[in-house]
Amino acid sequence: MRFKLILAFVEDSKTDALLNAARESGATGATVINNARGEGLKKARGIFGMEIYSQRDVLLFLVEEHQARKILERIAEVGEFDDTPGTGIAVQLDVEDALGVQHQIKTLVHQMADEL
Repeated sequence: MRFKLILAFVEDSKTDALLNAARESGATGATVINNARGEGLKKARGIFGMEIYSQRDVLLFLVEEHQARKILERIAEVGEFDDTPGTGIAVQLDVEDALGVQHQIKTLVHQMADEL
């Protein structure tokens, strides 16, 4: 079985909604890294010209390759990544090898059999 790694860099206020959307789209789990900091094209400035940093989370999803695009698109839709600048981004990477995922493989095999 082949996997993809989806990384989503999101506003912390959207984390729970994106986790739910990914699970509904076929993700079997996620890892959340809190307290990340991001910067877009322009630095956000507040009162007295001080830089403003908003809280970000990094979401990592190890997903079966055939489900990856659907999950990625759903995350982008729920997160409004293309509609509102600064809400987040998501990328998908090939995974050469993965260990510790046997329980996910069993679940995925059953899910895929049900879909066929």
